[in-house]
This record gives sequence, structure tokens and C-alpha cells, in this order.
Amino acid sequence: MDKNLLKGLTIFTLMVALAIMTAVVSANAQSRMKVTANIPFEFFVGGHTLPSGDYIVQAVTSGGAALAIQGSDTGESAVRLAEPIQAMNRRRSAGLVFHRYGQKYFLAQIWTEDSIGRQLAKSKQERAMERELASIPSKSELAESTYETIEVVAVLR
Repeated sequence: MDKNLLKGLTIFTLMVALAIMTAVVSANAQSRMKVTANIPFEFFVGGHTLPSGDYIVQAVTSGGAALAIQGSDTGESAVRLAEPIQAMNRRRSAGLVFHRYGQKYFLAQIWTEDSIGRQLAKSKQERAMERELASIPSKSELAESTYETIEVVAVLR
């Protein structure tokens, strides 16, 4: 009976160790993933304004909770916290999703080809723009033309 108990405990320990190693390898693979895109407009990430140009977005923590957005040609950069999200339908390409309020663009989501994404927390400025938009009567042409979701196609590296 003691041998069976020891054998069961050993198998259980090996299974737990295998599960932990798989999770670590998966987290490391996600943290090395880079998404590159050409953004044709000036945009906001948190409190930072970034000019148009080529950008690389990559996780700076092993779990991907923080993302670095860095301009390839300008050197401009920002770091922002993000939470994982999953698409309801299978995505066909990687992309960056922006919320546009008038002429201001805010980076909102980063997607990979496998329907896994990261959603950035809204900045104070974006929340203020939402409140301002909410105060406009919803049936007016101004309210309909003020907010839009824009997606820029990206490449995984």
C-alpha cells in the first residue's frame, strides 16, 4: 500500500511540474511576440501623443500585462497596462484597434492572428471624450459622426 501511495504522489507531482513548465513556456512565447504596423495618423496611448509612423508593439512583462508601443523611425514610445481579451469570432489577421473621437485617435486593442488580444485601459482623456459624446443628443448627425472604431492591419514578428 505504501508503494502505491508513493507512486501516486510521484505521478501527481510530475503532472503538476509539467503543467507549470507548460504555462511558463506559453507565457515566454507570448512575451516575445511582436506586432508591427504603420499607423497613418497621430494617436494617444495613455497620456502620450505619438506621431504617425511605423510602430512595434510588444509585451514587456512575461504575462503580457504591460505593453510597449515604440516608433521604429521616431523612437517615440509609451508603456500601457493591458488585459487579455478573446475575439468572439476567429480573426484572420493581426491588427491594432483605435477609438476615434473627432480627429483624436486612442489605441484601444492589439490583436494577434489567433483571436487572442490585449485591451488597453482607457486614459482620462479618452473617458472625458466619451462623456462629452454622451452629452450630445444621440440622433444628431454630430453624435453619429464623432465616434468610430478604426482597425489598422498589423504583422506578427
